[in-house]
This record gives sequence, structure tokens and C-alpha cells, in this order.
Amino acid sequence: MSGRVLPYDVHGDGPARALVLHNWFGDRESFAPLRAHLDGAAARYAFLDCRGYGEALDADGDYTMEEVAADALAVADDLGWDSFSVVGHSMGGKAAQLMLLAAPERVRSLVGVSPVSAAGFPLDEGNRALFTGAVEEPALRRAIIDHTTGGRHDEAWLDVLVDRSVKRSTTAAFRSYLASWSGPDFHERVRGNPTPVLLVVGAHDPALGAAAMEATWLRWYPNARLEVLADAGHYPPEEAPAELARLVGDFLTG
Repeated sequence: MSGRVLPYDVHGDGPARALVLHNWFGDRESFAPLRAHLDGAAARYAFLDCRGYGEALDADGDYTMEEVAADALAVADDLGWDSFSVVGHSMGGKAAQLMLLAAPERVRSLVGVSPVSAAGFPLDEGNRALFTGAVEEPALRRAIIDHTTGGRHDEAWLDVLVDRSVKRSTTAAFRSYLASWSGPDFHERVRGNPTPVLLVVGAHDPALGAAAMEATWLRWYPNARLEVLADAGHYPPEEAPAELARLVGDFLTG
């Protein structure tokens, strides 16, 4: 894959620009419900697949957040975008911050959707066993998704997310990304960063909800603000796509 730009596609042709990074359990297809509500006349959104996911399933690499950030910047180069915003869902939120650190003159703003912070997501012994077990066991992926959405969704909804996760990511990538998004802590490098930040979380997310944002992002980014979606857990792009699209669009064009 070296020297090649990762697979991506662009929604819209408006003046605002945003690169969009997906979560650990989904490739860029996880944004399909959101895309249906985005105003393409107001902004252009470039959705890309991380290595080992989606159309980049066969792309080898180190599978780290640093690599995701570098690959996303290469997509921006391919598009000819000198400046842009970055939207990151969950682990994508951590990679978005690394893009900001690598290219502060290009990244205009960040949107974190249920985002992992610059401190990572430290796992205690029990959760580490659960998350590492999920690499090989789909039932544990299901348990994580169910828990982080407040146990509110039916079996069919959970089936869709689990099946997509298994079929559209490689085991190697899934395992390595876990270590990268949960582990390294670089929050001292972002503390006090003046970049505008919009944080959008679900009220039913026990892991990366409002309390987690208040303890991390909102402490370190003085120009960050928080929105809480009443009808979502950890997956707002699929649980509350219309409201998320409105918030993101207003932020990017405001």
C-alpha cells in the first residue's frame, strides 16, 4: 500500500471541507445514515477507510493512530485541500488530534463524535480482557456495542454492527488499533490548543459521554463546546444521524 492514497469518496460540493474518520467497529460505510442528512451544498465531506478496513481491507501497515493521521493528510493532499476540518468518531477522534498536531496550519477545527481523548482510554483488567477478547470473539464485540449504547437496541440492530465489524475489518488491524487508541497519552501536547472543537456525545454512552468529555477534552481545549444527543449512545452517526448532521453542518459553516 506504500505510496498509494487510501480509498475515499466525497459527499457534497460546498465551500466548507471536512475529512471524516470512522470508529473501531466500522469502516466508512458506518456513516451512511449520517450522509443522508448532510447538506452537500454547504460542505464537502471526504470519507476514508483506515488501513485494514472497508475498501482498504488489504492495506497493510502498522495500524496506529499516527498512521491514520498521516493517511488522512495524504487524502487531503490528493484532494488539493490546503485547509479543512476533521470529524472523528470514537477512535477517529484521537487520530484527528494527531492530524492537528502534525498540520496545525491546515486543520481549521475538530468535530469529535463520542471521541477518544488525547489521553487514550485506559482499560482496567476486566475491560482489557473484554476488549482484547473482542478481537477474536464476535459475541464480545456485541457485548461492547450493546453496553455502550445503553442496552437500548434490538437484536437486529446489533447484528448489523457486529456483522459489519467482522466482515469489514481484519483481525490484525482491529487488534493493533485497539492498542493505539486506548494506550498512548499525548494530552500535554494539546493542552491549551485554541482550535475550535465541537464535541457530540450520546446521553446513553457510559464510556465516552458528557462526564468523560468534561474530564478531558473540555479541560484541554479552551474553545471546545459540548452537545449531548438525548436519543443516542456511542454511535450517533447511526442512532441520531439527522441531529448529528445538523450540529456538524452548523459548526462547519458557522
